[in-house]
Amino acid sequence: MMTKARLERFRNKLNSEIACLEEELREMEDTDKGIGNSTILNYQKGYPSPQPVVGFEWDKYQHKQKLLERKRKEWEDVRNWIEQIEDGQVRWVFKMRYIEKMSWQRIARKMGYGGNEDYPRLMIRDKYLKKIGIH
Repeated sequence: MMTKARLERFRNKLNSEIACLEEELREMEDTDKGIGNSTILNYQKGYPSPQPVVGFEWDKYQHKQKLLERKRKEWEDVRNWIEQIEDGQVRWVFKMRYIEKMSWQRIARKMGYGGNEDYPRLMIRDKYLKKIGIH
């Protein structure tokens, strides 16, 4: 289900979150950042003796991979939702705002409404969202 909050998250955060997760995974693969250690109790001498164990943190890596997959899926879902808007002018406004990350003022200028940033925001975006039941 699409919401204004989801659209704003797509515009403001999702790309950077995806980039950060990709970089964290790359660092885990290519540097020591994927190596962790923990302690186990070794009973070879008949009593518990703490022993460090060093290895790749697969749980952490897989968690980040799953998170990255979810964020990529969300990104793709929102982009597809925008692409499926039938009205060309509405779709153009949504693309400029959420995919190209333009300001309302720049969108208004590009559409020929001068500096009247309220027109594309209120009369195109908000009117469309209200029409499809998103408030």
